[in-house]
Amino acid sequence: MIVCHCTNITDHDIRAAIDWMRAADPQTIITPGKIYHALGKSADCGGCMPLFLDTMRATDNLEVPMQLRALRADDTQESADEGRPQSHRIPKQVPAA
Repeated sequence: MIVCHCTNITDHDIRAAIDWMRAADPQTIITPGKIYHALGKSADCGGCMPLFLDTMRATDNLEVPMQLRALRADDTQESADEGRPQSHRIPKQVPAA
């Protein structure tokens, strides 16, 4: 099945690229950009991305290596204070009397 009409990428091409990348480096994180690069192509309009990602997710070799799974913290800095030393909110101004 053709997944990307702009660059003529099929579901077989995506699975083959993932298998090739996993065989070359079992620790690699596989992204759509890396798949395009491995196929010698580049994304064009992006309309295929939902189907592209679904095809990637359906591939057995896509899983994140075990050593990298625990790297994401439960509470990220973004949800806490965005890394700012103080609040970024502008105080409400009281109208003059």
